[in-house]
Amino acid sequence: MQPPEQVQAAFEDTLKAGQDGDRLKKEGLAYASAEIPKAQGTAARLRQEAEGYKSRVVSEAEGDAERFSRQLVEYQKAPQVTRDRLYINAMRDMYSNVTKVMIDSRGGASLLNLPLDRLLQQAAAGSAPTGPAAPPAAPLDAPPASTGAVDVRSREGQRGRDREGR
Repeated sequence: MQPPEQVQAAFEDTLKAGQDGDRLKKEGLAYASAEIPKAQGTAARLRQEAEGYKSRVVSEAEGDAERFSRQLVEYQKAPQVTRDRLYINAMRDMYSNVTKVMIDSRGGASLLNLPLDRLLQQAAAGSAPTGPAAPPAAPLDAPPASTGAVDVRSREGQRGRDREGR
């Protein structure tokens, strides 16, 4: 079929538009056929993860409730022992990641701070080949050198006298 010269360009545009429409339809169907299985797989994975999370949370809650019930029975038998045990367990859990140790010397009413984190860092730095060695760190609770105060941990501090009193 041969259209007249005046409408030839419009006729070709119409054919091209029809072909472009068919091509775009096919591209859309190909995209949908590729994306829909991906989305369905992602949805199935998320559903499985949610089910696993749900079962884990429910199991933990049931275990916590069972443990509480057993602790209640033990608490009713011996309240003070159970309180002490719970306190000790809580302190052990809380201080398991702490790198400092605080020691209370009850006789002298002083608090000794052992900076274990600094000591560990110095030990690690000492084993590595580095430049000049760092001076040892003074304890955090040590009195300043310029005050002339007596260290309560020294022999003179424990005897209760200082050098000027001799």
